[in-house]
Amino acid sequence: MTLQGKHILVTAGPTHEPIDPVRVIANRSSGRQGFAIAAAAAEAGARVTLVAGPVSLDTPPGVDRVDVETAQQMADAVMASLPADCAIMVAAVADWRVEISPTKLKKGNGPPKLKFVPTRDILAEISVHERRPRLVIGFAAETDNVVENAIAKQVGKKADWIVANDVSGDVMGGHRNRVHLVTASGIEDWPEDSKQEVARRLMRRVEQEIG
Repeated sequence: MTLQGKHILVTAGPTHEPIDPVRVIANRSSGRQGFAIAAAAAEAGARVTLVAGPVSLDTPPGVDRVDVETAQQMADAVMASLPADCAIMVAAVADWRVEISPTKLKKGNGPPKLKFVPTRDILAEISVHERRPRLVIGFAAETDNVVENAIAKQVGKKADWIVANDVSGDVMGGHRNRVHLVTASGIEDWPEDSKQEVARRLMRRVEQEIG
């Protein structure tokens, strides 16, 4: 229980960005890795806030859950949950949103002309927040140049650590994961394991840093 008295903030799952009343921009994130991390943090004795996108998962024991749908809602919930000792941004937040049509777009009218605008960059925002957590951890879901892109993300987002994984297979919907931990000290290549074991290993590293 080395994280007793610590507040761990975790995001998990996808976000859904509405296009019209029935359609959304989404992704295949199941939320399992983020929920496993929240569970591992609670097992270690931390007070845990889990900001979850639209997923069909049970809340881990001892975890305070905030359900959201969009990137904007997730960003607002994250900032409202500060201060925290550690923030672990696992959620696969949509990079883009569009102006929402108030009525259903009809197929017979032809392809819609959608104007895409960026969503809020939650990891970048929390990394420079006036109440920045002592340890900020981001996730990088990549399909190529996994480690190189993770290093660039760590620098660009001003995160302390980046957990990178290759999602070209079934990682986003599966139960196992293989990750690389990028820190200022170097790169750790972790073996493939269940998402629960990846979560426990990550929390052991967090305990070493802030426990």
